[in-house]
Amino acid sequence: MVNSEGLGMNGRSNSDRMLRYSSPRNSSRLILRIRPRWYHNTQPQPNRRHPHEPPLKGIKVLDLSRILAGPSAAQLLGGSNHYKIIPTQLHHREDSPQKPGDLGAEVIKIEQPDRGDDTRWLHTQYEQKQDPQLFKPSSKLSNYFISCNRNKKSFTLNLKKPDGIQILKKLIGRSDVLIENFIVGKMEELGLGYETLRSINPKLIYSSISGYGTSGPMAKAAGYDVIAAAQSGFMSITGEPDRPPMKTGVAVCDIITGLHATIGILASLYARDVGSPDGGQLGQKVETSLFESALSLSFNNKLRLTTLPRHTVPYQAFEAQDGYMIIGTTNNRQFEKLCAALELDNLVSDSRFGTNAKRVDNRFELIEILSERLRRRPVAEWLEKLSKSGLPCSRVNSIREAFAEPQTKARQMIQEIDCNHSNSGKIRLTGTPIKLSQSPLVIPSAPAALGEHSKEILTELGYTDDQVQQLAKDSVI
Repeated sequence: MVNSEGLGMNGRSNSDRMLRYSSPRNSSRLILRIRPRWYHNTQPQPNRRHPHEPPLKGIKVLDLSRILAGPSAAQLLGGSNHYKIIPTQLHHREDSPQKPGDLGAEVIKIEQPDRGDDTRWLHTQYEQKQDPQLFKPSSKLSNYFISCNRNKKSFTLNLKKPDGIQILKKLIGRSDVLIENFIVGKMEELGLGYETLRSINPKLIYSSISGYGTSGPMAKAAGYDVIAAAQSGFMSITGEPDRPPMKTGVAVCDIITGLHATIGILASLYARDVGSPDGGQLGQKVETSLFESALSLSFNNKLRLTTLPRHTVPYQAFEAQDGYMIIGTTNNRQFEKLCAALELDNLVSDSRFGTNAKRVDNRFELIEILSERLRRRPVAEWLEKLSKSGLPCSRVNSIREAFAEPQTKARQMIQEIDCNHSNSGKIRLTGTPIKLSQSPLVIPSAPAALGEHSKEILTELGYTDDQVQQLAKDSVI
């Protein structure tokens, strides 16, 4: 029974009815708070999106980062530069998968006037010499820049000018996410530290990507992918056992750091908009670093064994008659199938190779026997035989061969898009390896020309044409 003040007969609000349960073993009591169904319907709810809109539509991201880790994180979140959505899986035949796209946030890349991100101009001549058909660099964009800056708007802004800082703060006031990878302390020097920005926008998700994190003796040291790989021990397990340590063919530490940042940002958006029990909807700071990300990759290997197996044999590259191939077996049944396909059945009963533990102990003898047999025939012939037996195997492809794989085409992982502001015409991008069955992703758009959207963004902030011209004259934009 409820009185005129919304209180029950015991004087408590019916929205906070409590049950007390007395433990039979002691006098302590468990108090359960029971809230009626209508209570939850009156609480602040996150904005609901249409199920056929991109997952992050309406989210605004400021990308102050440069080079690779930060830009790759922002790229994955993005998608609304030139807004076109990809239909969901429901509107496709089963044999026509959804095209890879990005998640649909509006991403504004903040770049230095007249220069931009250093990677805009990186590697162009080298790439053209290496493979002029595979790489089609323009006079304005490098493939490095293209690879991690699609689906973004470009806004040039001089953060050394007070007006530039004020404009950025206005953008921060209406943004959901900020990503930066300055040396620790630089944002504070600019008057853009987390506490300052939180006072401007309490809902802001502030993603800080650094070399070593914001604490510890190396917090303010500059960090690069190859340095993190070396210092974390990751490089010590990469390469041939009798050769110097090697860096990987791609910047793995940068890329994994970008992925960690993306995960942290998405978790923070969920916590802010959905997971907050009191409806407070507060943002938070997300820290990731190259060193910690590289360290997280080094947990289960202590020796540099190149492609040689550590825990199971055979599980490595082999040279065939006309190239290299990979064979992976992880149990006795697969090993028996491999021996049958290679016509080496006697190895199954060989006491040196009867179990995986014995194969690991005698890896060098086994690998020599298998290598001698595999060198007799071409890769394609071996792949046909092994695949029929259901064994995991593959040719070691070049990048060109990987792009031409039927599986690559079937999953629509190579996208051709127009890059109208450059001299390259159509450019090719790898798609995102994420397919969602309901929420559509966004068709990739080419990286923007430097400052392409500066006037548009300033107009949205309320600046007049005369003010925009003055900002350009003052080298603010």
